[in-house]
Amino acid sequence: MQTSSADKTPAGKVPTIAIVGGGTAGWMAAAALSKALPKEHYSILLIESSEIGTVGVGEATIPPILTFNKLLGIDTKELLKETKGTFKLGIEFINWANQGDSYYHPFGTYGPDSYGMPFHQLWRMAYSQGLAKRLEAYSINAQMAMQKKFSEPKNIPNSPLASINYAFHFDASLYAQFLRGYSELRGVRRIEAKIASASTDSDTGNISTLHLEDHEDIQADFFIDCSGFKGILIEQTLKTGYEDWSKYLPCNSAKAVASEKQPVPASHTKAIAHGFGWQWRIPLQHRTGNGFVYSNAFCSDQTAEDILLSNLETKVLGEAKQLRFTSGKRKKIWNKNCLSLGLASGFLEPLESTSIHLVQSALSKFLGIFPHFEQCEVERNRFNQMMDQEISSIRDFIILHYKATNREDTEFWRYCKNMEIPESLQQKIDLYRSSGYLFRDGAELFSENSWLSVMEGQGIYPERQSPFCKTVSVEQAAAALRQVEEVVAACVKATQGHDKYIAAI
Repeated sequence: MQTSSADKTPAGKVPTIAIVGGGTAGWMAAAALSKALPKEHYSILLIESSEIGTVGVGEATIPPILTFNKLLGIDTKELLKETKGTFKLGIEFINWANQGDSYYHPFGTYGPDSYGMPFHQLWRMAYSQGLAKRLEAYSINAQMAMQKKFSEPKNIPNSPLASINYAFHFDASLYAQFLRGYSELRGVRRIEAKIASASTDSDTGNISTLHLEDHEDIQADFFIDCSGFKGILIEQTLKTGYEDWSKYLPCNSAKAVASEKQPVPASHTKAIAHGFGWQWRIPLQHRTGNGFVYSNAFCSDQTAEDILLSNLETKVLGEAKQLRFTSGKRKKIWNKNCLSLGLASGFLEPLESTSIHLVQSALSKFLGIFPHFEQCEVERNRFNQMMDQEISSIRDFIILHYKATNREDTEFWRYCKNMEIPESLQQKIDLYRSSGYLFRDGAELFSENSWLSVMEGQGIYPERQSPFCKTVSVEQAAAALRQVEEVVAACVKATQGHDKYIAAI
């Protein structure tokens, strides 16, 4: 009986983890592993080819990246300097419910709970009577974003300044370079080469050897596939299979291009809906990242490029790049002795900036149940279960943006408005529409405030008030909301312009 490559590892030999592919996912994996695993106990190597380019038009993140940076010991000032980064307080959605509409999905919270009920129930009661402003008035993040301001949280109890939550925009290529330097200082070995093929063990089916072009073969005990859409190991070698979510998320293409920097960089991302998809706008220190996400079943590539180029705020830099993708995920993110990360694991369009988070989350879960490589079925099954739950909940949140629309001006939007959606999402919509209730399933990524932002922003309103609202008069609710609004406005007034804040640090 043959044994796996891990079983063949001689006693006392340091196990080897091979990362296939660099880019953001590959170097995030290298950085996290090199920080968590003592180099005297594990050997980590990364194989990439500089001939394989990346899109590199800017990347937006969400607040959990602060945890990743903290665990690695990365200083925010150094990160922003090396990646030409800016701060991000949330996302502004334009033209999604109706043409001409806009709303914010801010990070962080709105006002505090009052009178024993969630803030949004109090707000909804007053708002329905014309006695409250839009949700954005009660969010310090949204108010700072509107005014292109920024502040990191302040240690002031019971103040909106203490609840500020943020993330970053940065140049993804520079971020990968930054993490490469971090990783190599901690013993990660980089090999410049292309993968020609991979061999598997005939008994276990585990990957055993990488065959490189113009380089000696590489044997390892565990493999991390960061090879992008190709999925060289997870799909081409292991034939893992793919769950296609195109019927829920019909966009399958993108055009991406950089343009000159904004005179004063915004402190939020913009997602602007057009007739056949949506446009992102990501402000960096040295340029602006732009892209148009669309379905080529409803829009030609040339039309998509024309829409993108005609809606830039600043002068274009270079030519637009073409991307193709299929929304969905591998049937197993971790299969055999191979963990897939980034585009190799699947694709959810960047509408809510979750790409880097999913790499971070997978690494966190993997390290949390770090396996004995020769026997890891229990750990692998649990990991895949957790990732399936998280990715499915993110999928539902993204679908909500398309489904909750009144637009019928194009065939694309008519399809989105009338399309079938997962039962898990329908339940959330029905519950909020019934009485304004929001719930969060276990450890899903997006909070009740996030769901509230999109549902209210795109026209899903409660048909009835919560019974708890009977305990408070509408006048009391309105007075409490005025106080929150005044405090938020005063706090925002005390913050700096985003550009000045970046210059100061």
